Amino acid sequence: MAVKSTPVGNTAEVSGFRRWWERTTNTRAAYLYLLPAFLVMTIITFYPLFYQVWMSFTDYNIANLRGTVPPNWIGFKNYLDIFQGALQAKLPNFNFWRILGFNLIWTITNVPFHVVIGVLIAVALNVEGLWFKKIYRAIYILPIVLPTLVIATVWRNMFDQTSGSINMGLAAIGGLFNIPPEAFYIRWFESIVPPFSWFLPGMPLPLSYYAMLIANIWLGWPFMTIVATGALQSIPKDLYEAASMDGATPRQQFFTITVPLIRPAMVPAAVYGTITTFNLFNFIFMMSGGGPLRQTEILVTTAYDLVRTQRLYGMAAAFCVLIFFILLGLTLALNWATKATERYDV
Repeated sequence: MAVKSTPVGNTAEVSGFRRWWERTTNTRAAYLYLLPAFLVMTIITFYPLFYQVWMSFTDYNIANLRGTVPPNWIGFKNYLDIFQGALQAKLPNFNFWRILGFNLIWTITNVPFHVVIGVLIAVALNVEGLWFKKIYRAIYILPIVLPTLVIATVWRNMFDQTSGSINMGLAAIGGLFNIPPEAFYIRWFESIVPPFSWFLPGMPLPLSYYAMLIANIWLGWPFMTIVATGALQSIPKDLYEAASMDGATPRQQFFTITVPLIRPAMVPAAVYGTITTFNLFNFIFMMSGGGPLRQTEILVTTAYDLVRTQRLYGMAAAFCVLIFFILLGLTLALNWATKATERYDV
C-alpha cells in the first residue's frame, strides 16, 4: 500500500509570531470587548483614586481648586499631623486613635447582629406551610428600598429626647418601675455588647451609640436575610429528610446541615457588610453628626468635616487613603479567618 506524502519543499515554515497570533485570538477578542469598560473605569475610578493619593501629599486647599495656583508638595506631613495629634488645633476634640477605635467597635458590634438575625429570620420564613410567606418577604425588603438618609432622619426623630416616640414609651414603662429611659439602653445592650472601655480609654460609649446600634440593626438584617434565603433554596430537602429519619432534632439539623451549606454565601456577605458598616457615612452623619464631642464619629465623617468646615482637601485625601488601607487589612484578615474565598468543591 502506497503512502501519500507531501513534498517537504512545498511546506512553508510558520513563524513564531504567527503561531502566537493564532493561539491568542480568543484572548485578544476578550480584551477588545473589555477595553471600553476599562477606559470608562480609568476615567471615573482609577484616575480619581491616583489623583487623591497625590493630593494627600500636598497642602491642597480651596485656593487650588481653580488650578491657577498649584498646591505645595509637603510629603508625609498630612499623615504625621493625623497620627501625632497636630490636627486637633483645627478640629476640636480630635483624636485619631479614639475615632479609629470607635469605628472598629461600631463595625464589630453591628455585623454579627445583622448576620445572626438575618439567618434566623430567613430560616423562620423558609418553614413549609407558613402562611403569607411572600408578604413577609416583601415587607422585610423595605429597609433596603428606603434611602438611608430617610431612615436615619426617621430614627433620629423617634429617639428625640423630648418628643421621640421611643423615649416617650421607655419613660412610660420606666415610670412604672422607677427606671430612667437611658437605663434601658445601658442595661440591655451592655449585657450583649462588650463595653470596650479598654479600647476607648477615658471615653465610654455614649447613649447615642446604643440608639444608632438599634437603628442600624433594623437597617442591616434584611440584606443578610435575602442572601440567606437564596442560600437556603439551594439546599436539597433530601438532606433534612434523611437527617430526620436518623433522629436528628431541628437544632441538630440547623447546625449540621443549614449552617455549613449557607456558609459559602454568608461569609462574603458578612465581609461586604463589614466594609459597608465601616463607611456608613450618611447614617451616622444624619443620626448623631458624630456627637457628642466626636464620640460617635468615624473616619469617613471626619474626612468630610475637614472638607466642609476647614477646606483641607489634602488632609481629607490622606484620611481616605488611610481608610483604604485599614479596610484592605480588615478584609484580608476576615478573608484569612473565615476562608471566604476558599473553594468548596475540592
